Amino acid sequence: MTALVRYHTALLLRSQRWLAPLLLYGVFLVVGLRAGEPVLGALGYAVAGLLPVTAWVVRICLSQEPAAARGVVAAAAGRQRAHVAAILAAVGCAGAVGAVAALAVTATSDLRRVDPVAAGAAGLLATAVCVLTGAAVGTLTSRPFLHARGLSLAALVLGSLLALVTTGSPAAHTITSLVTASATPTVPLPWLPLAGAVTLTAATVTLACRATAWRE
Repeated sequence: MTALVRYHTALLLRSQRWLAPLLLYGVFLVVGLRAGEPVLGALGYAVAGLLPVTAWVVRICLSQEPAAARGVVAAAAGRQRAHVAAILAAVGCAGAVGAVAALAVTATSDLRRVDPVAAGAAGLLATAVCVLTGAAVGTLTSRPFLHARGLSLAALVLGSLLALVTTGSPAAHTITSLVTASATPTVPLPWLPLAGAVTLTAATVTLACRATAWRE
């Protein structure tokens, strides 16, 4: 599995298709954040933008291989393992970007009345929640469920929006908790949303892997 993840990560980096979501996320942070803002509110904003970016990167990793190369990898390692590896590569890359962003936001925001260690931990946990939720959205809006590019992109945008605003969504709960707590010294650690995001993503990936067996 490690070799497969490295293979998909190398494909992603060499293709330079990661530039568009990374630049979009950078613009999102630069436009929406200013140094000295309350740290929890700033973290809520930063992790919210990470969800659609992660979904986009997952879609890239699941569709970047030529059909012939995909067939060779599937024959050598198994179609389901190759599918999981592509998702893991996307989650790893998006998670690394999100972790750096969360720590940078924590370091440049207003930490008065807030424990910086707790704020950093909350930011990293919130990053994990939004990355995992975005991975679930990206998995459901990519192959093997949707192959048409236009329909896939439309579903990705709609799914990301719903994941950010729907009551019960782990990402929506985490973001709301951070923003609501921005005026208080209490730092919410989103352990329960993280458990929900892990469960959601695991179920989504399992469904996708089973679907690859009869749709591809």
